[in-house]
This record gives sequence, C-alpha cells and structure tokens, in this order.
Amino acid sequence: MAAAIGGVLLVLFAWRLPPFDTGAQSTDNAYVRGNVTLISPKLDGYVTQVLVKDFMPVAAGQPLVTIDDRNYRQKVDQALASLASEKANLANWDQQRRRGEANISLVGSQGASARAALAKAQADYNRARPLVDKGWLAPTELDRLRLAVQQAQAAVGQADAQARVAREDLASVGVSRAALEAAVARAQAAVQLAQIDLQNTAIVAPVAGQVGEVGVKVGQYVAPGTQLMGLVPQTVWITANFKETQVADVAVGEPVRIRVDALPGVTLRGRVERIGPATGSEFAVIKPDNATGNFTKVVQRLPVRIAVEPNQEAAARLRPGMSAVVSIDTAARRKAAR
Repeated sequence: MAAAIGGVLLVLFAWRLPPFDTGAQSTDNAYVRGNVTLISPKLDGYVTQVLVKDFMPVAAGQPLVTIDDRNYRQKVDQALASLASEKANLANWDQQRRRGEANISLVGSQGASARAALAKAQADYNRARPLVDKGWLAPTELDRLRLAVQQAQAAVGQADAQARVAREDLASVGVSRAALEAAVARAQAAVQLAQIDLQNTAIVAPVAGQVGEVGVKVGQYVAPGTQLMGLVPQTVWITANFKETQVADVAVGEPVRIRVDALPGVTLRGRVERIGPATGSEFAVIKPDNATGNFTKVVQRLPVRIAVEPNQEAAARLRPGMSAVVSIDTAARRKAAR
C-alpha cells in the first residue's frame, strides 16, 4: 500500500500536479541576448590606425579605426572653394542690381532732359510760325526750327527706348538671383557632405560596450559594408522559449529566477518584460505546411523576453549567447490578487 501511495505521489510530483503544483513555469530553452552591433565603414579607403584590441571595453564615441583622410580633406577644400565662388557670384549680383538701378535713374534723367528740349523746340517753332506768315522771319528759319522739333522728338523716343531696356535689364538681374541663391545652397550642401565624409574617416563606437574579435588590420583596404568588428553593449536580457501549454498564466511583470550554465550555483532575479506576438515557427524562413494528410501535431514555443533586474553583481558576467534555465513564478500574481 505504501509503495502504491509513493508511486502516485511520485507521478504527481513529476507532472507538477496538486499538491505539488508550485505555479512555476520553467524551461531550459533560454539564452542570454544583447544588441550586438557589427561595425562597418561608411566610405572606402585604406586603414591607417586600429585603436582597439580584441575584447576591449570602449565608451560611446571612442575612436575605433581611422581611414586615410587625405582625399576627403581635399574634397572639403574643393567644396569650400566652390562655395566661395558661388557667394562671389551672389555678391556680384547685388552690384549688378545697384548698377541697373543707377542706370534707370540715369536714363530717366536723360528722358526728362530730352522732353525739356522737345518742349523748348516746339515753343520756338510755335513762336516763329506767325512771324514767318507776317514776313518778319525768313521761311528757312522756320524749316530749321521744324527740324529741331523733329530731332527733339527722336531724342525723346530714344530715351524712352533706353528706359525700357534698362528696366528689362534690371528685371533679368532680379530673376537670376533665385538661381544664384540656389547655387549657394547647393555649394553649402556639398561642403556639409564633404565634411561628413571627412568625419566618417574616424569610425567611433556608437554605444558603450565591449568589442569582439577585431578583424581589420592597418593598411587594409575597406569599403562600405566591410565588417571590421562586433560591439556588444552592456545591456543584456534573456529570451526564453516556453511551450504554448505553459504560457496560459504567464503575464508581464511576474518574477523570474534565472540560472545560467556559465555561472553554476548562482541564481539571478528577473521580470517578464514582454511576451512574443507569435510562435517561433511564424518567423521561420520556411514555414511548416500542415495541410497534408500525414499531419502530426507538434507543441509550439512562444518567446518571452525577461529583463535582468539591476544591482546584481553576477549580472555583469552575462554574455550574449549563453544558455540559461528560467522559472517564472506565475503563482505570485494570483496570490497578490487574492
């Protein structure tokens, strides 16, 4: 009888059935994860300096590799020279505009003088005409005055034409300003792009962390996309893949116990941070096709992200890729709800 009772209790314990149900869900399908950044250059050139070594800790913004920057410095100087030229053209436009305005004023003065001369010639002709009719003035003198009137009229027409030309010249100068301003803006953008390329010859750490194996050497020719090294940031987390039958009571915020294979005898604390939106098979490149006659049901796994609680000395020894065993205390939430 005792043996039978012992066997039943052993089965209940193995299957975590009452009274041995602790409310904990465990899995050994868990790994330490981190945002591993692959460092690559944005431009091509020969490496002049490698400033870090394998597995060296670095700070955010710390230089890692430098590329020969001589060509890029010359491009900056070239862009600055082009910008100076375009600014000179724009300054010359201001001078042309002032010259055009002065020319309009000059032509206007010439037009006023021509009209005054025409008025005088017309008045002289009008006064001389009755004198010729009375015989007091020779007809040749009237012909001379008539010719003077015609010349004054031609001078007025010429002045009016010159005024129209001056206004058209000033209008054309005004239209060209937009093109000159656009040229200056384009030259300024070229300077900024050249300066960005020059800055990119110094490859720096985007975040603080620890570099992996450094694969680049001095004198090596690199191009955009060339993998130079990996950078592992200090922040890590745990991704645990639970069976779909285990996640019914798993909720965000529940406490987690974490054991890492590389840290025997150490138990870390964590919290459920997020639960995956789909099972792992949904993210596979080739998804399983179960619409066949030989279907076999396979229990799927759902990823759960677990945040490692701060202020734990052993947490600093975690490295992405390490294997872990996690246990989520799903009973804690139910106890708090009572």
